[in-house]
Amino acid sequence: MKEIKAIVRPFMLEHILDALESIEGLPGVTLSKVSGWGKSRAASVTSPVREAGHAFAPKSQLEVVVPDEMVEAVLSAIAGAARTGKPGDGKVFVIDASDALKIRTGERGDAAI
Repeated sequence: MKEIKAIVRPFMLEHILDALESIEGLPGVTLSKVSGWGKSRAASVTSPVREAGHAFAPKSQLEVVVPDEMVEAVLSAIAGAARTGKPGDGKVFVIDASDALKIRTGERGDAAI
């Protein structure tokens, strides 16, 4: 089981969510609004978020926990839908998820996602 965390441009969300929704059996997606900077330190951002005297780029963060066999499909969907070819397209991280617990039923592991 893996957690896939993607930090992407907010205006690409519709394309990314459409691509993810087309994956049969996708357990779900969590979406958060975040801000941050990468190597360019948000230098080219037209509407930066200012915090503590620093400029941050507005971003969206998607989190998905999937069985191992779905990882490549999810990565492909996110990368294909999020890519503009310009700096700031974002990053995707794949993290081992050692366990999960579905609170309502008590199911564990893959059954919980």
